[in-house]
Amino acid sequence: MREWKWRGYSIAYTVHGSGPPVLLVHGFGASIGHWRRNIGVLAESNTVYAIDLLGLGASDKPFKFLYTMETWAEQLVDFVKEVVGKQTVLVGNSIGSLACLIASAEAAPLNLVRGTVLLNCAGGMNNKAVTDDWRLKLALPLLWLIDFLLQQPSIAGRLFDRVKSKDNLKTVLQSVYSNKEAVDDELVEVILKPAETEGALDAFVSIITGPPGPKPQTLIPVIENPILVLWGDEDPFTPIDGPVGKYFRALPETNPQVQLFLLENVGHCPHDDRPDLVHEKLVPWLAQLPALT
Repeated sequence: MREWKWRGYSIAYTVHGSGPPVLLVHGFGASIGHWRRNIGVLAESNTVYAIDLLGLGASDKPFKFLYTMETWAEQLVDFVKEVVGKQTVLVGNSIGSLACLIASAEAAPLNLVRGTVLLNCAGGMNNKAVTDDWRLKLALPLLWLIDFLLQQPSIAGRLFDRVKSKDNLKTVLQSVYSNKEAVDDELVEVILKPAETEGALDAFVSIITGPPGPKPQTLIPVIENPILVLWGDEDPFTPIDGPVGKYFRALPETNPQVQLFLLENVGHCPHDDRPDLVHEKLVPWLAQLPALT
């Protein structure tokens, strides 16, 4: 594990392999370890960086910090500029995908991003972003109640303790993975270990209750680099028949820069659920990208 100082905070990252750079960005509650099944394969032909977002994984979790999607995108852009130093392919899962999209849009004038890969991209930092899905419209009163309850420290602490128990974590993970065998003790530890560190509760509350951030629909038109979208068809968080999934599914018809592949019998985290299916599409896509400039 390596350390990068960003705006006074310690950011954890790793680097493996050699070749054109790729940066892996995890989703909510995850960390570098969530790429356990991918780094070795991708490092055969690329320099693979993996980073922990501020507030997650082994990166600092500053007290009372207000987390936003835009802050994470700034972290990624600065990392590419200061650490990688070359055009980079950004690969993200869930909110990590959305952070990559924002970073790609912000970095467009700087020509820093060579390509963007989205694995079941989130519609926002939390579910409040997706207001045009009837399922979430029904749940909005409950979401606002949860926001209110999380502002009460004693309630937030008890809820967080329940969420991060091993049994509950395994149940949640099995609900978002189609390949139940992938939900092993190692995966539970990948999620659990950062949740036990100081500042994890504050980060959890801030992310759940914070602003959802910009929507993919506003970002894609600004991005000029190639985009690969891989989507697990059994994702309960961002279903392919929801507004975000429908948007991405239709996108290749109007945007020639976008390729989309629907992965059958795969959940919200395709790279760990069925890494073989992800590598089958991702590795050749990376190989055919235009040369570094």
